[in-house]
Amino acid sequence: MLRNVVTAVLALSAAPALANDSVAELGTGGLILSRSDAVAMQSEDLFISPEKVTVDYVFHNNTDKDVDAIVAFPMPDISGNPEEIPAIPENQSDNFLGFEVTIDGAPAKPQLEQKVLALGIDVSAELKAQNVPFYPFGDAAQAALAKLPQAVTDDWVNRGIIIEDSGSDGTETNKVYTPFWQLRSTYWWRSTFPANKDVHVSHRYKPSVGGTSSVSFFYDDKFQGQYATYKTRYCMDDTFENAVRKAAKDGPDGYPQYNESRIAYILTTGGNWAAGTIGKFKLTVDKGNPRALVSFCGDNVKKVGPTTFEMTADDFYPEHDIDILILDPTDDN
Repeated sequence: MLRNVVTAVLALSAAPALANDSVAELGTGGLILSRSDAVAMQSEDLFISPEKVTVDYVFHNNTDKDVDAIVAFPMPDISGNPEEIPAIPENQSDNFLGFEVTIDGAPAKPQLEQKVLALGIDVSAELKAQNVPFYPFGDAAQAALAKLPQAVTDDWVNRGIIIEDSGSDGTETNKVYTPFWQLRSTYWWRSTFPANKDVHVSHRYKPSVGGTSSVSFFYDDKFQGQYATYKTRYCMDDTFENAVRKAAKDGPDGYPQYNESRIAYILTTGGNWAAGTIGKFKLTVDKGNPRALVSFCGDNVKKVGPTTFEMTADDFYPEHDIDILILDPTDDN
């Protein structure tokens, strides 16, 4: 029941709250190819906003023979631990990021491979035998667990597959059993890369946007709390920090009137291609609200619109992943 409580706090709270008020972002990235020795990434056009992530690739087969390969999109692992609250866009679906892909403009139908782990042990077959859905946060899984034979329930509790949780009223009287397993999901498909030709692949999904109903790194008139970590992770500069100070000064209670939104994108897999680099790389970050503040690491980042920022590079080696911090004014939420 903790998941619903925390979500409600984030939706309603506008006052400073420095603990137990966060949902965690899930880092998600791009495509992985089984034959990266033969296929180069000519270009990657990456767009990231709180509402969507779109990636347009051009792959080139550098060989004189057609290459048949497996292309995979690893979804972030999710766990049913009620003490850890991940942000999940589609929380009743196996496709919990709303992933879609096209190849040379035609929609593709990737297969979904899923595995359930408990303490690192594969228990997929056991859940399947009891008709328990793998996705841990859906209503269907909760309903299936309620129908388990008591002997199975006791066994699964002992093995760390499920745990006891208090009911919606917070009492032991109406306790329920909830998933504690980890779900590992990968979308994949077979693709042919013709000899010495380009293949255009595009995919999109809804990002997992973490959040905190306050500014966790500035309170009591100074930068503290998460500040040191955020300074490095999001490359907060003087302009960004001065805007936070001003917001705190203008706030009725001395606190900056913002909510945090956080997006993590795993970019480093983009280096696993034949050339070792991305020929032409373009990143566009859209903060959504013109009044919001945004900070992320990047070289020669330019503001190209009221809410958009752009970075481009040639022969780009993705040495680091992308972490984006957006501060949204609380009076807009």
